[in-house]
Amino acid sequence: MWDNPRLLNGVASVLIGIALAMLLVAGAQAALRSSWFQLREVTVLGSPAHVDREQIRRAMQSAVGAANFLAVDIDAVRGALERLPWVRRVELRRVWPDRLEISLEEHVAFAHWGATALVNTHGEVFAARSDESLPMLAGPPGAEVEVVRRYRRFAEVLAPLSDAPQRVTLTSRHAWQLRLQSGLHVELGRDHPGESADRRLARFVVSYPQTLGRMQRRHEYVDLRYANGFALRVPELDG
Repeated sequence: MWDNPRLLNGVASVLIGIALAMLLVAGAQAALRSSWFQLREVTVLGSPAHVDREQIRRAMQSAVGAANFLAVDIDAVRGALERLPWVRRVELRRVWPDRLEISLEEHVAFAHWGATALVNTHGEVFAARSDESLPMLAGPPGAEVEVVRRYRRFAEVLAPLSDAPQRVTLTSRHAWQLRLQSGLHVELGRDHPGESADRRLARFVVSYPQTLGRMQRRHEYVDLRYANGFALRVPELDG
């Protein structure tokens, strides 16, 4: 072996390569611990409406810890910020030599979902509270996108009556129930291959001026689950 120059040169090259790799690793580790690369500034782009600076600071502090600019775990920071109640999505980037730039996309509340959550305009449920006057939606887990879509459709159908859904519920049996701003409860029932709940509601809207619209008594409940008509409950006639 020792009298084989080619083999000796090959071994030397390998040893030099290992030594260089070890130096690079050691240098990288030193850089990740070095105070020369301290994280000195965090910039939040825009003006978040629901997330305040203190919430961001606390989330950043828990995710960053003692890490410097090079060692910050971007995914960990993103995850910490996206756990804040009103944050939907976060984009981060390092800005050399000592700054993190954060862009927050907040949820846009569309409605209350059940008793304890909100649903956004994308049909995504998130745990937050709002004092806005929002409709109430409810449905089985996984039905959020469909309930938001159908709320919009029901509101469009009801527009000629100058009324709108205040509450839309999809039951566990996949039947639709509405509570309108006027106070009227509408039992729409399930979608069928030959006729959707939307179509039954549209038929009711067309007939309303000649039927309920002419009644002097207050009406509070209408059942549209009939092929050729509907059932009505009038409080004054109950009992």
